[in-house]
Amino acid sequence: MSAALDRAVRQVVADGLCSGCGACTLLDAGLTMQPSTAGFLRPVRTGPATSGPADVRTFDRTCPGRTVRAQRTTGSRRHDVLGPVAGCWEAWATDPELRRQGSSGGVLSALQAWLVETGQVVASTAAAAAREPRTTVAVTITTRQEALAAAGSRYAPVAVCAQASALEPGTSTVGKPCEVAALRALVGHGEQSPLLLSFFCAGTPSAHATGQVLAQLGVDADEPLTELWYRGRGWPGRFTARTRSGREVSTSYEESWGSTLGRAVQWRCKICPDGIGESADITAGDLWHADEHGYPVFTESDGVSALVARTPRGLDVVRRAIEAGVIGARPVDPDTVAGVQPLQRARRQTLAGRLAGARLAGARVPRFRGFGLLRLALADLRASVRTARGTFRRVRRGAAREA
Repeated sequence: MSAALDRAVRQVVADGLCSGCGACTLLDAGLTMQPSTAGFLRPVRTGPATSGPADVRTFDRTCPGRTVRAQRTTGSRRHDVLGPVAGCWEAWATDPELRRQGSSGGVLSALQAWLVETGQVVASTAAAAAREPRTTVAVTITTRQEALAAAGSRYAPVAVCAQASALEPGTSTVGKPCEVAALRALVGHGEQSPLLLSFFCAGTPSAHATGQVLAQLGVDADEPLTELWYRGRGWPGRFTARTRSGREVSTSYEESWGSTLGRAVQWRCKICPDGIGESADITAGDLWHADEHGYPVFTESDGVSALVARTPRGLDVVRRAIEAGVIGARPVDPDTVAGVQPLQRARRQTLAGRLAGARLAGARVPRFRGFGLLRLALADLRASVRTARGTFRRVRRGAAREA
């Protein structure tokens, strides 16, 4: 039956709908995630098949390139932009080192460190730099020091779902929204399921984009690096690399993301209904200071996270972390958070138009259920129509054909 799963996987990849999450490799041990020529991670058959008919059906309901369902959770209310909200805070790690290393207040890193060191979870799966720091890999965190080492955003392909430990009871996983959506579809809700944490995500850039930023900074592709971080070590922090010779180069977050990394995001991310991690128990993101037009101001300062509990389980963890002094927090209105996330707001409000334009141009799109996309589109019909036209033209030029 592996042939049926292989066909389904190949179709998602060929349609440009693979997010590179790695969840399909949990269904068949003969599939592994490998770099593609376009610089993304894609599933490849590298060993004998272990899947059966049930795995094909599971793939169809869990692969983010096939289906994503909006979450409806007991004890939370649904916000048009932020999804389920059981509690919302302005938050930061009280540990100064974790706060500085993290991308926006170090909250997720602080929670991971606290959860593993107090035995509430046996391990946490997350993303971190590989030994060759141009590459990002999934790692297992069991100590505060490992949480500290993994702190900070990694704007590069990584398949956290490809780690079997991400499914184990008594663990936690920090993943991109697509990864968490796939895991939620696989494990459901329950005290024995892994605790799922996520973050606000603008998409996964090609690995080649990291090389392009380094080249702009005068670092050759074959020059050995000892460290590379995209953000953190300040807020928002700078894209910084250190070579083995001791040379350090850097550029601002606004320049690295805005000029290069953000332009190299894969097609599936551009039609994502959930850049805010609504399938998680807990989600964190930047609570930017905003200018008079509501757009983020990237002046360096102490990091602050928008922290959203989405489930009763997540709400309990956050409350206990605050009581334990692990994180500092003040309640904040969800509308305030949505107001300083213009990209997430605009993407969700115009997504119906983007999907319509892609389909009219002949591209396949996933099934997105329960997000209220049509209602959001009708609130600004002119913007939705403009988005549909632009997407139609881009898809006709081949924007959805990357691998």
